[in-house]
Formats: sequence, structure tokens, C-alpha cells
Amino acid sequence: MALRLVAVSFDVRDAGGVAAFWADLLGREIVPEPSGALVPGNDTQVGLRFVVADTEEGAGPNRLHLHLTSSDLEDQSHTVEKVVELGGRVIRQHPEEGHVVMADPGRNEFCVIEPENGFLAGCGFLAEVTCEGPPNVGRFWSEALGWPLVWDRGQQTAIQSPLGGTKVSWDVRPGSPKYGSKRQRFDLIASDLASELPRLVALGATQLGDNDGVVAMSEPGDYEFTVSTAEAGA
Repeated sequence: MALRLVAVSFDVRDAGGVAAFWADLLGREIVPEPSGALVPGNDTQVGLRFVVADTEEGAGPNRLHLHLTSSDLEDQSHTVEKVVELGGRVIRQHPEEGHVVMADPGRNEFCVIEPENGFLAGCGFLAEVTCEGPPNVGRFWSEALGWPLVWDRGQQTAIQSPLGGTKVSWDVRPGSPKYGSKRQRFDLIASDLASELPRLVALGATQLGDNDGVVAMSEPGDYEFTVSTAEAGA
């Protein structure tokens, strides 16, 4: 595909520290970057990028969070304990819910999912990036990335690489929550920027600006994302 999802990007104050947390938790390396640090993924697991910015104290919940899977209850408990050891914290843990809501040192929420979750079976440890957004957003990203729409029911959609691995999902949360600052986004690399930008606009995206070859855009759900060439994104 001419367009590739390189990473989910988070603005944080301590990019190196939050990247180290996730690298240790996921068993990955850290790639230093001028603006922060990248914890790379692979063909089936999404990468995570942390960018130095003074914006992480925005009020309200984040629009996007991650889901980690567990093989059994002991494995789930081990992950929760390791998160705390690495500097994360528990936000909510109710036995009747099954999953544990946590946050990393940069105030990014994520959930450690209970075992035997059929929706995330076979998706790997970093199994899901779940976002707030209506169904048309999931359909937009399915077309943009060339990833199959693996779930489309009611207000919920999900896509997944043809190779499998991490799912990306959208849902409309009840009560119209007041979200914090837009400090999370998708970072994409295009093999041909000149052809991919108009294709994304035709699919419903809006071009916002160009910073030295890194183009800021927004998708139909008003999430911002970036697109660059391999050279500009390296």
C-alpha cells in the first residue's frame, strides 16, 4: 500500500521517559528522534511515538487509548504489576469489569484486557488502538490504509492490517464527553505524497498545513494526523 501507518503519536512532557516505559513494557527498542522518541512496531504491531510538548495537562479524557491483552488471569496481574513498577498507575480496577484501566507516566490511558477476549484474539500484546469517532471515520481509514473493515455494527467500527495484528477501532461514547487537548494522532508515511494527499482529500480529509514535508491533515471525525515521505518522517 502507498500509505502506511507508522505510529500512534502522543504529545508528552517527558518523551524519553514515556518511551522507555512502553519499550520496557512491550519488549521493544527505542529510536531517538529530534522531537522525541519512537518505539517502533512491525508489520502487525503498531508503533508508538512520543513527542516533547507542553500540552499533556489538557482537561478531560483522551480521545484515544490502547488495549493490552492477557493470556490468563495470572498474566493480567503480572502486566498490571509491571506497569506500576515502571511508573504507571491504576485508574480503575473493578472485578466485575474484568479489564483494568491504567495510565502511563505521560497520562495516556490504556486498558489491560481480561483473558479470553474473542474480539482481540490473535491480535498480539498491543492488540487495539481504540478511538472516539462515528462509523464514517472507521470507513475512511479502511479506504485510506487499504485495511479491511473487520467490524461494522451500530456505532462501532474496526479495521485491521491484511497481515493481522493490532486492530484500530472507533466508537461513539455516550454522554458527549468533554475531551482534553488533541495531543494524539496517527503518523503516516506515503511513498508518493503528491498522489496520496489528493486521494485522502477525496476520501474526506482536510489538509491543514505543511511543515518541512510533514503535512498535517484532519479526518472526517476531526482527528488530526500527519503524512510525510519516508525521508521527511525518518
